[in-house]
Amino acid sequence: MRRYREVLAVPGMASLLGVSLLARAAITADVMALTMCVVLGLGLSYAAAGGVAAALTAGVALGGPLLGRLIDRRGLRTVLLVTVVVQVVFWLSVPILPYGILLGAAFVAGLLMLPAQAVTRQAIAAMTTARHRRAAFALEAVQGELSYVVGPAVVILAAATTSPDVVAWGVGAAIAAGGAGIALLNPPLRDEGEAAAGAAGRPPRREWLGVGIVAVLMMAFGATTLLSGVDLAIVATLREAGQMSWAAVVVAVFGGASVAGGLIYGALPRPLPTWLLLGLLGLVTIPAGLARDWPWLCVAVAGAGLLTAPTLSAVADAVSRLAPAGVRGEATGLQSSAQSAGFALGSPIAGVAIDVSVPAGGFAVAGLAGLAAALAGGLLSRRLPARARSPLGDPAHDGAPGLEPSGAPDRR
Repeated sequence: MRRYREVLAVPGMASLLGVSLLARAAITADVMALTMCVVLGLGLSYAAAGGVAAALTAGVALGGPLLGRLIDRRGLRTVLLVTVVVQVVFWLSVPILPYGILLGAAFVAGLLMLPAQAVTRQAIAAMTTARHRRAAFALEAVQGELSYVVGPAVVILAAATTSPDVVAWGVGAAIAAGGAGIALLNPPLRDEGEAAAGAAGRPPRREWLGVGIVAVLMMAFGATTLLSGVDLAIVATLREAGQMSWAAVVVAVFGGASVAGGLIYGALPRPLPTWLLLGLLGLVTIPAGLARDWPWLCVAVAGAGLLTAPTLSAVADAVSRLAPAGVRGEATGLQSSAQSAGFALGSPIAGVAIDVSVPAGGFAVAGLAGLAAALAGGLLSRRLPARARSPLGDPAHDGAPGLEPSGAPDRR
């Protein structure tokens, strides 16, 4: 735990992670809040609620790199101000908007969603040295798991005790508070050496959006495709067993295992290759379909959970190292878009497999998607020179010179 204490001792790091957790928990609950507003507030179907969720997700996927590029060019506080204002207006208006307008408004809100996750990752890359960066990204991945566990659960509880309108306003208030907190902290997104290098201008996209970044984006997409499919397969398995009331327990075990896995991985003396982590995650996911009741399902998903946060943290670490400082915002936005696309695609793919076979088919397809992305990422990374391959997880070079992309200094 010494590395985690050292990471949290970095000036501003603990505050940033705390404020970012508030914003990310609210953002992960936005789809659930909109579902409650459409189904309970407007009295429409779950299919209609899915349309609003799809519009929001599409906006987030398209907006990630755009907001990242704006951060690179205009600075953090300008982007935070715009996104906070848009989120406040949207969530205040949700209860009074008719369905057709809500669809369009949800897309715009997604396009200009507060980039809390991307900003946190950029700040971690700027605020930490090579020795502590992996532990810091492990904490960021754990933060993400906690937000997925806490956010939707709080929304469901609030909807049961208050009203959909209050839920929408609460989500908007939390997003705005998180954005305002990050703006007040104004964390650095480049260290001093990177700021000097970035002053020379943005490198052309063809120079940095190469094989290495593409490999990482493919693995980011594959990881969230797998995770989205697993969520649906868990529900399908428990429904077939007549044990839906245990879904919260299974999901909690999955999230708890992921948190534990992330903390263990961040404390390891050396990293594992990103493609290997994702491949192992895919392998342990496939046999989870053999579970037929909730106790065995808890055991099965715990194995996958132990590899979830390490895989996501390895992806984030690789992006931060491969992207030059002048375009790190855009690269981090592309990562968020890839992950959003994976979340959006994973459930439909797993759903088709479940419909044409059995719930175990959902786990199989999700695991195979992860394996395919790991294989593609591993093969692409082999095309890189040995020096450029280390950000993708060469254990022999953890913290060694040569980890940084061209134009960024060694910050050990």
